[in-house]
Amino acid sequence: MTDSSDYSVPRRRLVVGVTGATGTAYAVRLLAELRAAGWESHLVVSEAGGLTARHELGLGRRDLEAKADFVYGPREMGAAIASGSFLTDGMVIAPCSMKTLAAVAHAYSHDLIIRAADVTLKERRRLVILPREAPFNLAHLRNMVAVTEMGAVVFPPVPALYAKPATIDDLVGYTVARVLDLFGLHAGNLARWQGIRPAEED
Repeated sequence: MTDSSDYSVPRRRLVVGVTGATGTAYAVRLLAELRAAGWESHLVVSEAGGLTARHELGLGRRDLEAKADFVYGPREMGAAIASGSFLTDGMVIAPCSMKTLAAVAHAYSHDLIIRAADVTLKERRRLVILPREAPFNLAHLRNMVAVTEMGAVVFPPVPALYAKPATIDDLVGYTVARVLDLFGLHAGNLARWQGIRPAEED
C-alpha cells in the first residue's frame, strides 16, 4: 500500500477497481487518461483481475499497479479508500465481474473493492460499473437494476461503431472517454457526435 495521508486538500481523485472479467485494457487506458489529466488514481486489483491482466495484456500485477498513483491490496480493509471521510470524486470498476456486481448490489463488502464501492454509494458519489458478461441472465439484470436504484451508473463497454473505430485501442479509448465524461473530465480527442444531415442519409 502506498501512503496517501499527505493530501489534506486533495487533487481530483478517482478510485479504480479491476476485477476478474475480460477487459483489463479499459482500466489501463483509464489510468493513463487520469495521469495525463493530473487526476490522482487509487487502484485496487482483485486476485482474478491480476490473472486476467497477465492473460490478456501480458501485464504482471506490478506493471499494472505502476500505472496508478496509489495502490492497495484487495484485503487492505483499513485503507484510506475504505472510509467515506477520504474525499474522492467517485469510483470506476473496470471491468466488473458478475460476482463483484452481485456483491455491490447486496453491500457484501468482503474485500476492499466492494467496500470502496459501498463507500462511494453511501456518500452519494458517482460509481460507474463496466459489467462484462454476455448474455446476461436474470440475476445479472436484477443486480444491475439494484445498483442503478442505489445511484450507480451501469456502463456496459458496448462499441460505438458510428465513431468508425479502426483499432481495438480506438474502441477502448472511446468507452473510457465517455466514462470520464461522467466525472466532468472531457477528453479533447474524442470524436463526438455532430449529427447527420438529411442529404447524408441516402
